[in-house]
Amino acid sequence: MAAVGIDSIGFYTPGFYIDLRELAEVRGVDPDKYSIGIGQDEQAVAPSNQDIVTMGAAAAVKVLYYSAQYCSAQPPRQSQPDDIGLVIVGTESGVDASKASALFIHGLIGLSSWCRCIEIKEACFGGTAGLMSACDYVRTHPGKRALVIASDIARYGLGTPGEVTQGAGAVAMVVSEDPHILAIEPYTTAYSHSISDFWRPVYADSAIARGRYSTEQYIGFFRKVWDRFSAEAGLTLDDFAAMCFHLPYTKMGMKAFSSILGTVGSEARGQLEQRYHSSIAYSRRVGNIYSGSLYLGLLSLLDNDQSLDPGDRIGFFSYGSGAVGELFTGILQPGFGARLHARHNKKLLDQRHKLDINEYEQIFTNPIPYSSEDSTADIKHADPRNPFILKEVKDQERIYGRQ
Repeated sequence: MAAVGIDSIGFYTPGFYIDLRELAEVRGVDPDKYSIGIGQDEQAVAPSNQDIVTMGAAAAVKVLYYSAQYCSAQPPRQSQPDDIGLVIVGTESGVDASKASALFIHGLIGLSSWCRCIEIKEACFGGTAGLMSACDYVRTHPGKRALVIASDIARYGLGTPGEVTQGAGAVAMVVSEDPHILAIEPYTTAYSHSISDFWRPVYADSAIARGRYSTEQYIGFFRKVWDRFSAEAGLTLDDFAAMCFHLPYTKMGMKAFSSILGTVGSEARGQLEQRYHSSIAYSRRVGNIYSGSLYLGLLSLLDNDQSLDPGDRIGFFSYGSGAVGELFTGILQPGFGARLHARHNKKLLDQRHKLDINEYEQIFTNPIPYSSEDSTADIKHADPRNPFILKEVKDQERIYGRQ
């Protein structure tokens, strides 16, 4: 059976951000609590003209149309791919309780109608559920590829304890046979248990979280799946070149990782810690993107660590509150570096507009509401780097278009 996994990967984040040290000063908090204690430096801010559909579409065209010569988010009209047989969006920020966000994206980017389009929800685990489903699809549909998009906007409220762990963005991945970047190994370990550490009622756009309890559960789920995985797969931490974690904030992953780092020697531990820091570089600047956070970590690792080699094994811990945890692995493929676009990704972050805290608060308090009333999106804060935009909600229908 041919290897199956990630053939290309890319991301989009809105063109606006805040400096979290400035936010700390306004909130009367020691800035080191955010930058050192939480491990966050900047936070992406999504104006109301950007949602999971527009962000997901922007990320999707990158992975479908990127080449060494082509690095724009505008897809070439003449070469629409017709081998995408499945489009999955993993999100907990759905825009409709019935229609899948994948269908909105499918229409915006112009894919063939001969494919399945679905949305998966399980808190921050949705992206992983999408990736695993896509791998299963590709294994049983030779010659077909799948498009997986993890897109979310994390909101907790101004002045709340969770404000520092907000963020917005989308990661897209093309899953195929004989992938160019990462072959997903078939053995995984998943654990599910119904708890109430984090949730968002259907009538709200901000989450409710029991922060300390959720952290305890995150670490506990990691140890459960790690212990079972290592016993059944016959692998130890010495068999891993790096580990990527779901990152509600960047210190969270290290809290879990530290619980097993003592099982390797000092040299291996130092290398694993160094690569962990490479994996969190983008998240420190974007913030929490829920279902996409784990895969933003993978992209950050590949873009920022030049010491990884083909054949290296990377471990992944995915966690979605409520809760589901899963540990799986992937093998880097020959020539994977040629499929990356590190320069473009860093430019995407460097060329954002920094908001002052007052402007950020104005944007935050002016979302498209969860109501039946007509709404016009904030066009003042449009991002010229994203051709897709939410224009308005009219007669309870979301109207998307191009800028």
